[in-house]
Amino acid sequence: QVPLVESGGGLVQAGGSLRLSCAASGSIFRSNTMGWYRQAPGKQRELVARITSGGSTNYADSVKGRFTISRDNAKNTVYLQMNILKPEDTAVYYCNVDGMVRAGLVFGSWGQGTQVTVSS
Repeated sequence: QVPLVESGGGLVQAGGSLRLSCAASGSIFRSNTMGWYRQAPGKQRELVARITSGGSTNYADSVKGRFTISRDNAKNTVYLQMNILKPEDTAVYYCNVDGMVRAGLVFGSWGQGTQVTVSS
C-alpha cells in the first residue's frame, strides 16, 4: 500500500483554480501535521502550506490569500484548494508528514506527486 497518493493536478490558465487531494494511510494521518510542498524545475522543494491535526494552518507568503489547505480526518485526506493561479505556481506538488520533512526525512517517499502547470 502506497502511504501517500497525490492527485488533482493539471493544466490551467492563469487566474484559474485547481483542487489537489492527498490520500494518506490512517496510521500516519490522524495525529500528524500534514504539509503540501512543491518543486519547480531547477528549484528546491518548498513548503506551500501545512495543517495540524487540529486544523491550524500556515502558508508560504507566496500563496497566502490564494491557497487553502484543509483535511478530512474521516477520509484520511488532505486538500489544497488553489485559486488565482499564477504561472509561477507551476511545479510538481507533493504531500508528506510535515514533522518528518522538517527533520530532513520523508514518510515513505516523495513519489511522483501531481503536476500543476499554469499557462499565462
